Formats: sequence, structure tokens, C-alpha cells
Amino acid sequence: MDYTEKVLEYFRNPRNMGRIENADGIGKVGNPVCGDVMWIYIKVRKNEKGEEIIEDIKFETFGCAAAIATSSVVTELAKGKTLSEAEKISNKDVVEFLGGLPPIKKHCSLLAEEGLKAAINDYRKKNKK
Repeated sequence: MDYTEKVLEYFRNPRNMGRIENADGIGKVGNPVCGDVMWIYIKVRKNEKGEEIIEDIKFETFGCAAAIATSSVVTELAKGKTLSEAEKISNKDVVEFLGGLPPIKKHCSLLAEEGLKAAINDYRKKNKK
């Protein structure tokens, strides 16, 4: 399987890996076909304008190189963004950032997008937004 150098870099040196204790939102998603499971944890705070932003974000992923790389990238793209900006991050943004993914691994980028959205939805549910 041919991965780009960027995919391999993010697989070997993932950013924001780990768990946030007392996270404000947790998204858990999985793909039963490939067996990948991903947790995204977010910490939210208000910025100077009173907008809710993702102050911290971490992930735990059990899966292939593409699943780990896409989890890492989605956390980098979302960190510091408002919740509404973060919700607009798509799997296409993740794939573009990585310089492409093999077609058989595209579903991993979708998992990363879904995990981020699930964490934001969890936060909103807990805070009745």
C-alpha cells in the first residue's frame, strides 16, 4: 500500500495523542468492517468574543496507519477553532492535508471527521446547546 510521506510522518509521530481527563466532549466512532475505533476528546472554552473554541483536543485510535494519521490531522486542524469552524472540517480537508490516501483507506478520513463531530455533539448535549 502506498502512503504519502505525510501520512507516514503523522503515523510515526502523531500529534495530540492521548486522553483528556474530564473532557467537555467525547466522540467515539468505529468502522466494524475494518475494525478501526477512534475516540476524540475536546476541552472547550470561550474566547475574548465569547465564542466557544476548542482549547485542547486529543485522540485515541486503534487502527491502521491511515486511521492514526487522519485522527492526528483532524485534531491539528480543529485545535483553536470555534465549534462551528471545527464542524466544517471534512474528510476531504484531511485527505488534502495528507496529500492523498489510497482509495481503500478513504473511510479512515471519514471516521476522523465523524469523531470530531461526535465530540462536538456530545459537548452540546451536555451543555444543552
